[in-house]
Amino acid sequence: MPLTDRENYLRTVEMTGPEWMPCTVAISGASRKQLGMELEDVLVRHPRFFPGFQKGKQDYTKMEFGPANRAGERFKDAWGCVWYDTIDGIEGQVIERPLDDWAKFASYQAPDPLKTADRGPVDWESSKRHCAEAKAKGHLTMGGVPHGFLFMRLYYLRGFENLMIDFADDEPKLSALIEMLVEHNRKIVEQWLSFGVDVVSFGDDLGTQTAAMVSPATFRKHITPAYKRLMKPCRDAGAHVFLHSDGHMLELLDEILEAGADIVNPQDLCHGIDNLARELKGRVCTCLDVDRQKIVPFGTRKEIHDLIEEETRKLGSPQGGLMMIAGIYPPTPPENIDALCCAMEEFRTYWWDGRA
Repeated sequence: MPLTDRENYLRTVEMTGPEWMPCTVAISGASRKQLGMELEDVLVRHPRFFPGFQKGKQDYTKMEFGPANRAGERFKDAWGCVWYDTIDGIEGQVIERPLDDWAKFASYQAPDPLKTADRGPVDWESSKRHCAEAKAKGHLTMGGVPHGFLFMRLYYLRGFENLMIDFADDEPKLSALIEMLVEHNRKIVEQWLSFGVDVVSFGDDLGTQTAAMVSPATFRKHITPAYKRLMKPCRDAGAHVFLHSDGHMLELLDEILEAGADIVNPQDLCHGIDNLARELKGRVCTCLDVDRQKIVPFGTRKEIHDLIEEETRKLGSPQGGLMMIAGIYPPTPPENIDALCCAMEEFRTYWWDGRA
């Protein structure tokens, strides 16, 4: 009997012999708006990645986007950070920060995550019900904290330059702010663990194109202990810990693993595939973030095929340990999305169908 999607995912993470490589193609709202009806033929051709999709159901002239993802909008989140966006369907940037001056910290209060999410209402009863329904059907269950839950939230609140100075000066108030963020996220983590989820997801972009934003020593002092306090309870409860990070972050890998992550989600080409293979393969499950800057948006069909083949061969194994996710953003054309889906379909079983 073939494995279920949940069983296969868990075997991939635990490197105990899955039957295929989990692959996901996530199309941004910006690309959906840009491509419109041109995209639909691609989605119909690849039901494995877009199950249940039906043509003609979406009016691309009336697409709605979430807060901080609407062009021309100023949006204040629950933390008091003001966001501004210039492109529909892609997250904007924080332009006003409630803690740009430490003098404001004494009266500052974090939002209550049991009452409100970062950008709107929270419905924990609905989340609990959906988890129970998914578990009853044998599906994988996953919960998580908001993207930018700690390191990024620090510079949303303080401003990036201010935060770097805080690290350098060993600002005493910084520890209190980190404690506030840990306590906020701890409540969210506890909610998901109480529902018995299989995976708890954390997202914090830690890198630039070429290096981490802070040194391993700075990360070890200020961030690792906070991560550990949030991730260790997940591992103790039997849940896997997924950490997403955009940018170059390999120099922080030891700290991330020490904190408790057992699934990491690094971007491919900014690190180099060989470097990722050397540092990650067999050590931690890799959910590879497939290129969205060069080959997928601008390459040929063969170049996309060859990229997925190289990553499968170098990072995968019969034991598992490799998943892929590809985010699609403008100006990626429909034919390149189709090429990506075809390549993933071809290589998802590479290690188990006799080709390896």
